[in-house]
Amino acid sequence: MSKQEFLEQLRKSLSGFPKGEVEERLSFYEEMIDDRIEEGLSEEEAIAAVGPVNTIVLQAVEETPLKTLVKERVMPKRRLAVWEIILLVLGSPIWLSLIIAGAAVLFSLYAVLWSLVITFWAVFVSFVAGAFGGIAAGIFLCARGDVTQGLLFVSAGLVLCGLSIYTFYLCKAATKGLVGCSAKLAIGVKNLFRRKGEA
Repeated sequence: MSKQEFLEQLRKSLSGFPKGEVEERLSFYEEMIDDRIEEGLSEEEAIAAVGPVNTIVLQAVEETPLKTLVKERVMPKRRLAVWEIILLVLGSPIWLSLIIAGAAVLFSLYAVLWSLVITFWAVFVSFVAGAFGGIAAGIFLCARGDVTQGLLFVSAGLVLCGLSIYTFYLCKAATKGLVGCSAKLAIGVKNLFRRKGEA
């Protein structure tokens, strides 16, 4: 692939981004390729060293704020006619309430997922507290002479200690998974606006 083909493919893949940002990224990668060619690499090797277009676009999506992509998509490219403005205003009770309701439902589902993760961590903390409390109470009861009940408390504390270890790994995995899903969701929403911008 030649430098011009690479830059043209990159330009097409970056459609939906603000034009100024597209030009800035194109000039950045053109300069990067030129620098590598000056260092002695062939044009193909320099392009391969820059990386694939998909990786560059994914990085651009991650770096670009959602606000910028929404603004590029939502801002009209021309002045709206009077009748279009009137229709927007008259229809706003319907479309605005639907947008708010949809956003509220999505936010509540997201909050429920995080509340489940927080609940897992609360269970973990209660297991740890129960383990320390049970072992301490068992030692105290054994010292007081009630060995049977003391051993019962110590063994319950040890069981809770084991459960807390398993619960910790569950909590860690759930948190890591939800953070990863959140990042993918953010990139997906950005791509949604960018793809609509391409149409």
